[in-house]
Amino acid sequence: MHPYQPSSASLAQATERTGRDRVYAGLAGLSTALIVVDMQNYYCRPGFLGETPVALTIVPAIERMAAATRAAGGLVVWVQTSSADVPARWDHFHRIMMSPARRERRIAGLRPDGEGFALLDGLHPQEGDSRVIKTTYSAFGPASPDLNALLRGRGIDTLLIAGTLTNVCCETTARDGCVLDYGVVMLSDANAARTDAVHAATLDNFRIFFGEVMTVDETIARLPVKEAAE
Repeated sequence: MHPYQPSSASLAQATERTGRDRVYAGLAGLSTALIVVDMQNYYCRPGFLGETPVALTIVPAIERMAAATRAAGGLVVWVQTSSADVPARWDHFHRIMMSPARRERRIAGLRPDGEGFALLDGLHPQEGDSRVIKTTYSAFGPASPDLNALLRGRGIDTLLIAGTLTNVCCETTARDGCVLDYGVVMLSDANAARTDAVHAATLDNFRIFFGEVMTVDETIARLPVKEAAE
């Protein structure tokens, strides 16, 4: 995983903004959801266009966070990107922001019936978890089922964000969650980017303006067990 150490400037600015060192002294398990973004073969495994090597190293952290979230009575949501709706929902982006060769490779790699779409080996969704299929960067964008409706229906008010890429789909989902008035925590050791520098810069900026940044261990320590929550 990335060796993340928050910058002193980001810590100082976040403390000045919130008036305290940490936003969350505790988390309510029943109203917390872990959102796992794009941990698919396409974004993780060698040979795929979206390959992010560090993503392979965060699987144990995600699994630990998922187990703790379930134990606290919270919800685990597995988010996967599909290219099936690209022509209808994201055509301009694919035509303008990608070369023809890259566009065709991405669309082929994320077809819902292909190997790239599948979740990475080592991740174990459980009965009671939810699945969300998205087209664009944000899991709050065009998605099925509608993530915001799913979360509100479960009484969720706090989101833990994990997955890849830290600075793209994870960050966009986390920022949209903030704007939709959820409390949002980016998990520093359960997100992956292409470089350590990009990962750190994304988390530092998120801490200042949008939410909290914590490790999986720090987050688990703030969650109750389900029996205590009930």
